[in-house]
Amino acid sequence: MKTYSTKPSEIKREWHVIDASDKVLGRLATHVANLLMGKRKPIFSRNLDTGDFVVIINAEKVHITGNKAKQKLYYRHSGYPGGLKSISLEKMMQTNPARVIEHAVKGMLPHNRLGAKMVKKLKVYTGDIHPHLAQTKATAAKQGR
Repeated sequence: MKTYSTKPSEIKREWHVIDASDKVLGRLATHVANLLMGKRKPIFSRNLDTGDFVVIINAEKVHITGNKAKQKLYYRHSGYPGGLKSISLEKMMQTNPARVIEHAVKGMLPHNRLGAKMVKKLKVYTGDIHPHLAQTKATAAKQGR
């Protein structure tokens, strides 16, 4: 018996639209990371990007449990001495809620060049409207939805 090895030409990518309204941030991020990696596909391979495209709408309506809104901090550094800056989740949700979801999903993907390639297939929007309607309608029609 031969071992099956996925070839890049065999990868078929689909488009998924996920509404983030009233969904818990961590559970949403886990689901999206699995779709981006292609873990639910029978052709899944760790060394290839077998995942699908994911469009998340209504990012501002995502649900955060517990006291994370006030206690969770996002850090960044300017590269200069004393350049560490932090922002709370509550403030980040007010300024750029799409970045919160992107950050959560990116943390669940591989931290290498393959993960960087996967995160480019993630599109997050704050409202209901997104510019990927043509791709998502074609996929939905093909699947019989």
